[in-house]
Amino acid sequence: MIVWLNGTHGVGKTTTSALVQRLIPGSRVLDAEKVGETLMDITPGLPATDNFQHWAPWRPLVVDTARRVLEYTGGTLVMPMTVLVEEYWREISEGLAGHGVEVRHVVLHADPATLRTRILEDHAMGPSPFRLAYVDAYAEAARTWLHDAAHVVDTTDRTPQQVAEQVVATVNAVAPADVRR
Repeated sequence: MIVWLNGTHGVGKTTTSALVQRLIPGSRVLDAEKVGETLMDITPGLPATDNFQHWAPWRPLVVDTARRVLEYTGGTLVMPMTVLVEEYWREISEGLAGHGVEVRHVVLHADPATLRTRILEDHAMGPSPFRLAYVDAYAEAARTWLHDAAHVVDTTDRTPQQVAEQVVATVNAVAPADVRR
């Protein structure tokens, strides 16, 4: 099974994924961003883009990497990765389903003001214009498709530990037939 933690940059996916991994026995964290970073290292570079998710190889490579890791290790993968383009999410989720991989899609949510504050006050990464640029794109995706395609956990007034516990409770409460893609 995969627990896919979606949501915009700065909402707490990376922090939450580490905490969720500790709460789900036999789980591992696989950050799909590393697949994008591998593509970014190709020389000469791939066609210019503002987001590696736009490169056609990224999505099937994420599917193949995740399913092969699961075949090798078993258990659960916790995957923190922002996917705000519905077509890309469908390609990934349907690709995993085609390999018999169950996906529990959870969106970590925070209101736009909270997101902006978190991004601006992030001492580890600093105030990132890249991350800020996705606050509005996330709001649009949430409004048009994303919140309908996942279980939403509001992080606005929760500690990271509370968010992780809510994610695990949500994952455990979802029957396989109720998995959202």
